[in-house]
Amino acid sequence: MIKDVVKLSVKGVAIEFDHDRLASILGIPGKNGICKYIKDVWEESKYTKPLEITRRFANNETLTAARRVKSGEMKPFQRFIHFFVMKNMIPRFGKRDTSSFMDLTYMDHLMARRLVNLPRVMMRHMSYVISMKDHELPYGDWLTMVFEEFGVPLVAKNGEERKRYDYFEETFLTMCKLTRENGVWWVGTGENRRRDDVVNAPEEKDEEEGGN
Repeated sequence: MIKDVVKLSVKGVAIEFDHDRLASILGIPGKNGICKYIKDVWEESKYTKPLEITRRFANNETLTAARRVKSGEMKPFQRFIHFFVMKNMIPRFGKRDTSSFMDLTYMDHLMARRLVNLPRVMMRHMSYVISMKDHELPYGDWLTMVFEEFGVPLVAKNGEERKRYDYFEETFLTMCKLTRENGVWWVGTGENRRRDDVVNAPEEKDEEEGGN
């Protein structure tokens, strides 16, 4: 089993944690679920069918080969899920209007309500970004909890404004079939309805990771 470990120094404080420690700090499950990390090769597996996924998110059943999908090809709720994945699960810099193979894979898992091992996905992504050397460490908001756990002195950035793409306007949320209830947005009726059933698919992992 490969056990990713992140080691770094922040403001003179040495930090080291693995997937289990990260899950504990964030207070989210990290023992089971899908955690396959995909970069340049999009392989078919039990839950990942590249051509089917491409057709679904490109909304084009005539496609004959798997490829990346532009956000303009997606339906509103698919774009909403794409934004969530690339901002929270697998954050990155650069182009945001085209999905990566990994974006599409995890978009499909989320919409199919398959259980995802988020702490392990985060560990794999951070390890990859750190290996690139010139890239900034992702998950800034999430890692605030990690830094606090290790006693790193943090200074809040007062008055920092969010960029335009960090917001969803009410018109767009309505297009996603989301409705308001008690002042809170939630998934409405139809294919995007709110459901509590989650498919546990623990065997969809990188082969070298084996068990958990």
